[in-house]
Amino acid sequence: MKLFLKGDRCYTDKCAFERHSYPPGQHGQGRAKFSDFGIQLREKQKVKRMYGLLEKQFRSYFASADRQKGITGTNLLTLLERRFDNVIYRLGFAISRAQARQLVSHNHFLLNGQKVNIPSLLVNVGDVIEVKEKSREIPQIIESLKAVERRGVPQWLEVDKDNFRGTVRLLPSREDITMPIQEHLIVELYSK
Repeated sequence: MKLFLKGDRCYTDKCAFERHSYPPGQHGQGRAKFSDFGIQLREKQKVKRMYGLLEKQFRSYFASADRQKGITGTNLLTLLERRFDNVIYRLGFAISRAQARQLVSHNHFLLNGQKVNIPSLLVNVGDVIEVKEKSREIPQIIESLKAVERRGVPQWLEVDKDNFRGTVRLLPSREDITMPIQEHLIVELYSK
């Protein structure tokens, strides 16, 4: 499945998945039969890889989503979407989540006027994210802002490209997450 881990390259013909949608090697084109557990595990691993999390972090997010009221799977995806590095990626300041994580770690962003270098920080409604004054000439940020039209900005976020600023309008809902994620499989896996 295409996870869009390589940034802009996944939107072009150079995407490796478009050229060969099967695993490499001699036996890559064989059919793989997965058990129910295997399907659930692959879904969890896919989401972990998409958001760039380790197992302990992901388990912690699941535990906090389970404690919240509402549907656990939807709560989990909402928590993951609210991560600071993911919001930077969604606003178009970075080409991939990995690049967004690195830019956040290197102190290139302000959250409500304060320096933030924690990628896992959860944003709230009304938070204003902006690129620091000195960091506005970084070529990666400028290029990714030009390429954001292809990807689009979710409706729960608002971006002002001229001022290098973004605002969280409301919390993400399940309809705002367009990636093909079957969160019920993750809930089934962890509820065993």
